Amino acid sequence: MAKKLVIVESPAKSKTINKFLGKEYVVTSSMGHIVDLPKGRMGIEIKNDFKPEYVVIPDRKKYLTKLKKEIEGKTELYLAPDPDREGEAISWHLSNLLGKKRKVFRVSFNEITKDAVCRAFKNPNPSIDMNKVHAQQARRLLDRIVGYTLSPLLWKKVTRGLSAGRVQSVAVRLIVERERAIRAFVPQEYWEIAALLKKEEDERRAFTAKLEKIDDKKPEIKTEDTANKLVREIEKEEFVVSDIKDSKKKKKASPPFTTSVLQQDAFNKLRFPVNKTMRMAQQLYEGIDLEKDESVGLITYMRTDSVRISADGQKATREYILKKYGKEYYPANPNVYKSKKSAQEAHEAIRPTLPLREPESVKGFLTSDQFRLYELIWNRFLASQMSPALLSLTQIDIKAGRSTFRSSGTKVIFKGFMVIYKAEPKKDTDDRRKDIWKIPVLEVGEKLNLIKLMPSQHFTKPPPRYSDASLVKDLEEKGIGRPSTYAPIIYTIIMRNYMKREKGYLYPTELGVIVNDLLIAHFPKVLNIKFTATMEEELDDVENGQIKWTKVLKDFYEPFSKNLELAKTAMESVKKKAIKTDEVCKECGRPMVIKWGRRGKFLSCSGFPECRYSRSITTGVKCLNEGCDGELIERRSKKRGMRFYGCSNYPKCTYTANRLPEEKDKSQGQDSPK
Repeated sequence: MAKKLVIVESPAKSKTINKFLGKEYVVTSSMGHIVDLPKGRMGIEIKNDFKPEYVVIPDRKKYLTKLKKEIEGKTELYLAPDPDREGEAISWHLSNLLGKKRKVFRVSFNEITKDAVCRAFKNPNPSIDMNKVHAQQARRLLDRIVGYTLSPLLWKKVTRGLSAGRVQSVAVRLIVERERAIRAFVPQEYWEIAALLKKEEDERRAFTAKLEKIDDKKPEIKTEDTANKLVREIEKEEFVVSDIKDSKKKKKASPPFTTSVLQQDAFNKLRFPVNKTMRMAQQLYEGIDLEKDESVGLITYMRTDSVRISADGQKATREYILKKYGKEYYPANPNVYKSKKSAQEAHEAIRPTLPLREPESVKGFLTSDQFRLYELIWNRFLASQMSPALLSLTQIDIKAGRSTFRSSGTKVIFKGFMVIYKAEPKKDTDDRRKDIWKIPVLEVGEKLNLIKLMPSQHFTKPPPRYSDASLVKDLEEKGIGRPSTYAPIIYTIIMRNYMKREKGYLYPTELGVIVNDLLIAHFPKVLNIKFTATMEEELDDVENGQIKWTKVLKDFYEPFSKNLELAKTAMESVKKKAIKTDEVCKECGRPMVIKWGRRGKFLSCSGFPECRYSRSITTGVKCLNEGCDGELIERRSKKRGMRFYGCSNYPKCTYTANRLPEEKDKSQGQDSPK
């Protein structure tokens, strides 16, 4: 009979690991956290040094009962959740519940392969990293304090069902401020002038050069009249090649993926929202059933901000590159990348567990989305270990009187890493980048024939709206959140109806703007971007054992509680504002008024609570169901919070649509007391 019990978080991970270990081990799963703070009350003794009250999660009790049965007769308990703060906290709680009168070990690995797992079990850690546990606990308690104090305030001032979060609310602020910058933006007109030129003896090949300078200064052409005046002046001039610069440039490969960069690349190239990227990556990490009953994790741990690569992983990759592509693509010294200062260097970058396992070799065992993500990870990692690309750059300056035109081009001499991986081309926000023109062989002093001058009108553009990718990038750059939090942040603010996603971009809802403004006005420190980033750094310090977790909570709570008391009386009550309308109630004849609900504005009878008639505000678009006189109403699905449109005559008419008929195609946790 097996004497050793191994506990991981998920059945998929359990299934994979079970195939690697001997008969003396029994592998099972906890289905994530078994213990948490209670629902419905704070669960924190603030005056008692922030002592948490942990309880077994109600819908996890059946799993705990199962684990207690499985631990009977076992002399050793091996805890193998993910190698991060959450995994350490899960291990700690499981140890407290199941570890009495038996040896307890913590087992960590960054990849679920037979070698990595067996090596970890040969050298298990006899203790749990309490610094990581305290860092996780501090974050959990901070989020609970914010959620369970601000959410009831919002219920009172706006509407029930709303919530606020320490990190999510800052993300909402970024999106609201970006939207306001876009709306306040005033486009500025400017003009560019391009010349279509050719060699005197070559009538077939023409190329384009852009006006770069006038009197050796950058031109500022703000009106059509100015542009036309310059055209008339330049047309009279002789075009002569004044300077030719040829250079070669090495282009190095990008580092392997971190969590945030994977989320950005998957969004830009695969159009995956961040939560989908993480779901697919989790599946690839936990294990895929390959042929001959082989189950193996295809990638290393996917929540990481490190670009470190293990010596074994790097060696295997370099050997593969040498054999597959040859010496030209094999750098003399291994490519090493530097992680940012706050990175957890215990983790690796996201990489395939075995470079030899090419995407095509496992395609038949993966779903389409799993394959596309695995291929992206595989290509990026292999490219990161290959030789640089070599580019030839040419820049031609052409004089025309006091004006200088410029034409430039790039030619790839040696593809290097680009044979595998190409970065997403950068989109130019002001439309001034054009195609790379093919330039003929020219000499300094050579005269050129002008075919025509081409003035073109442009307008400066506002900052772009956030997408999943650009929001994650900004959150990371500003130090808000950590790899494990980016996907939940975006998911939560959409589910709470503070944001909506259209054509892949994030727009604040009217509700999101109102909640954001109220919180900024009364809790400026909590919503302060630098303060939130500082809190993340302090949590890192807790994990590194540099400060106590209770100090982080005390420093936060004292000023926060004072602001809370002031806000209870000073915060404006949006809830009590009722906007009169010309409509009358269908049930009692009283006037209808516009009120706020958790999904935004709605129409309510002014006779509430005597009359409870209410309805959503219609879009003004007629229902497309034949014979129906209803209008389409914007709704949200209960399960995922996705927007759709339904008939106002529901349930008599069940017509629904993902978008309004005139719309173009569109794309599609946090604490709050119950």
